[in-house]
Amino acid sequence: MEKQRKDGDVEAVPVVIGGMVLDIQATSSIPPHPRTTCPGQIYYVQGGVARNIAECMTKLGAQPFMISALGLDMPGNLLLEHWKSAGLWTEGIRKHKDIKTPTVCHILDVSGEVAAGVASVEAVEMFLTPKWIQQFKHTIRSAPLLMVDANLSPPAIEVSCRLAAESNVPVWFEPVSIAKSERIAPIVKYITFASPNEDELIAMANALSSQNLFCPIERNNCSTDTLFQMLKPAIWLLLEKGVKILVLTIGSDGVLLCTKGESISWRISLEKTQQHGFSRQLFENMTSSYPSNLYSDSKVLERSPNFLAVHFPALPASVVRLTGAGDCLVGGMIASLSTGLDVMQSVAIGIAAAKASVEVDSNVPSQFSLPTITGDARIVYSTAKLLQHQSKL
Repeated sequence: MEKQRKDGDVEAVPVVIGGMVLDIQATSSIPPHPRTTCPGQIYYVQGGVARNIAECMTKLGAQPFMISALGLDMPGNLLLEHWKSAGLWTEGIRKHKDIKTPTVCHILDVSGEVAAGVASVEAVEMFLTPKWIQQFKHTIRSAPLLMVDANLSPPAIEVSCRLAAESNVPVWFEPVSIAKSERIAPIVKYITFASPNEDELIAMANALSSQNLFCPIERNNCSTDTLFQMLKPAIWLLLEKGVKILVLTIGSDGVLLCTKGESISWRISLEKTQQHGFSRQLFENMTSSYPSNLYSDSKVLERSPNFLAVHFPALPASVVRLTGAGDCLVGGMIASLSTGLDVMQSVAIGIAAAKASVEVDSNVPSQFSLPTITGDARIVYSTAKLLQHQSKL
């Protein structure tokens, strides 16, 4: 049954704005060769960065309000029916015959990594307009957190962030791609969280510096500490320009949580948190076993008042495909923050959710196991390493 919500309803719910996409995922069973076909499997998967994040949040017990756009075509009907069947709000989803539902085709290599892809997502920019988004201003202003993905047009991103800022609602910016990550530049002052990978971090830093000061990183099997030192100038620039908390994904090495002047025990104000079923149990398990004051002095490698970086290792996984990992990391974090958990606890749950996502053939698992998520989060939380560096580079 379709869930109904009017803008201005009292309960505060997290808001997710961005693309709902049909993913066509082609997996080669042998290393692909140029200029010819190769054997493999083709899957149609519910996708889109914002949609994946919202679905992950839902399956962790949160109740996100989605603002998006779909056509009345086959991909649009498929995505909408799936959304309704999950009992999610549809009022924020713009539906129109002139919309060509966003579609992305990914070519995956034998390891599950994206080797190439083509995205047809122009409808997100064309139809998720500032006017459409402003219809839900009361829902945005009452939200515990707003997530925007960079598929939105720059004016739509700006309006969304401004509506949130008017009521001190934290904003999460998800970069989506290298090219679109640069859209952070005019709205960086509004951003509480940003979640780039290494390449998106470099692109964002260059956009914010107005010149190409930073070059892509060549890892060459370097250690996590060495990688952090190479990325540190770009990280520092984003924090200097206004990002409060940076959640930097570093592939199989896990996540770097970086902040300047914000506490790693940051959490959403109590009156805006929500706990329902799964999320309530998750909150109780994490708070009873893992309080915020995790770190003793023995784990502090350097001490500085102005910069903090924590490395969270990735979990070993039986990888099927990797396309939903980053989205489930973000979805897991936002769902956890929305229950009242702090940033550290939320990263641990996000990594546990990401692990679950890479072990299935969809972007988001059909369900999460509470004991597994809690147990995996326990491992991540207890093995995180705290770093600090000098306030001047």
